[in-house]
Amino acid sequence: MANTRKRLEELTAGLVLPGDDTAPPQPPGDSGQPGPAHLPSPAAQGGDTRFPPARTSAPVPRTGPGQMLAFRGQMQAVEGELAGLRDRLQRFDGAMPSRRLDPRLVQPSRWANRHEASFQTAAFAGLKNDIEKAGGNVQPILVRELAGEQGRYELVFGHRRHRACLELGIPVLACIWEGSLNDPELFAAMDRENRERADLSPYEQGVMYQRALDEQLFPTQRKLAEHLGVSHTWIRKTLQVAQLPQAIVECFRSPLDIGHRHAEQLHAALEKDARSVLKRAEKLRGQGASASAVLARLLDIAPTPRKVDRLDLKAGDVRLGKASRAKEGGVTVELLPEGLAAVPLDQVLRSIEDVLQKLKL
Repeated sequence: MANTRKRLEELTAGLVLPGDDTAPPQPPGDSGQPGPAHLPSPAAQGGDTRFPPARTSAPVPRTGPGQMLAFRGQMQAVEGELAGLRDRLQRFDGAMPSRRLDPRLVQPSRWANRHEASFQTAAFAGLKNDIEKAGGNVQPILVRELAGEQGRYELVFGHRRHRACLELGIPVLACIWEGSLNDPELFAAMDRENRERADLSPYEQGVMYQRALDEQLFPTQRKLAEHLGVSHTWIRKTLQVAQLPQAIVECFRSPLDIGHRHAEQLHAALEKDARSVLKRAEKLRGQGASASAVLARLLDIAPTPRKVDRLDLKAGDVRLGKASRAKEGGVTVELLPEGLAAVPLDQVLRSIEDVLQKLKL
């Protein structure tokens, strides 16, 4: 051991660390030439060949128990990081991913309940205007992936928002349903969203229910009511609107004007004398009368005298003014300047037209 150490000292006796100016000068070698310490340094020649500083790290334990303790510390650090990530992930538990989609890749559901007339109203024009100003829909629609068609989707709800983005040619913000969603579940989600928003007409709701029964999505009205969590009476009253003969539906300016009360009275009249009711309907079709006037003429009764009517004039959520009808039949329209400044003229005119139709006898 001593011999080995002495041999190493002899071999390293002339070595000097770079940049070590405190090392003592070495005596000349046997040949009379300067020793290594007297060689001109690289720094003096204009270059620097010193190694970059070594990276320092925690010393590596040399014993087995030390290495085990170090490994345990590393595992505890990783477990702490995983726990933090798990907590962050838990905040999004149950959330659905949302992203902007090309509306052309989203197709309406086979259970779609929007009548084409609902896309011609002032309310839809206002919604479309709001979406255009915002650069897209703020409230996302809900879609599910089409089976066997990657990158294509089917609407669950949000048909008006999707239609507005489609007509505007802008992406639609959509939540994508994760996991499986069968047709009864899709139907229930669509129905629930429309009932909570209260913006679906009785006719559209009835057509939706009738289609589900016709295509055996639900075997009976009672099963349909149970699945949707509504009363059987509600289902029956809504179906009455959709089950009116087409000749009677065409008597109204729009199917969206038909209410539950109209359908109930018309079905009672059809049970008593369907031939007379349908004969009167043939004469009344296409005249554009108000819903109350249509009902009175189909039932062959004198129309109920109307009180002074007053309706708010709106385009979406923007109030444009009001329209009122006096007892003698004259209609007055009052417009607010702030409403006119906020809404395009074509939407103002469309809103006035809708209100006049509602006030028309």
